[in-house]
Amino acid sequence: MANSAQARKRARQSEKQRAHNASLRSTLRTAIKRVQKAVLAGDKAAAQTVFQQSVAVLDRIADKKIIHKNKASRHKSRLSAAIKALAA
Repeated sequence: MANSAQARKRARQSEKQRAHNASLRSTLRTAIKRVQKAVLAGDKAAAQTVFQQSVAVLDRIADKKIIHKNKASRHKSRLSAAIKALAA
């Protein structure tokens, strides 16, 4: 347990930041799942629209260093490939 006032404050700040980061990660996962759901439905136009929104979410969360930029790029690449595979 935190013994000094400074340590207690850091513990409060850390908990608040952890909750905020968890919320952002949840938003990220939801965005990815929305694209995957559109791809599974086979609707390329809808998938493309949702993908554009998800790219913005991915980039925003990567900029805040919630996830690494390479992980965001990997997700975008895989989702894009899945959408392109719908045409074939």
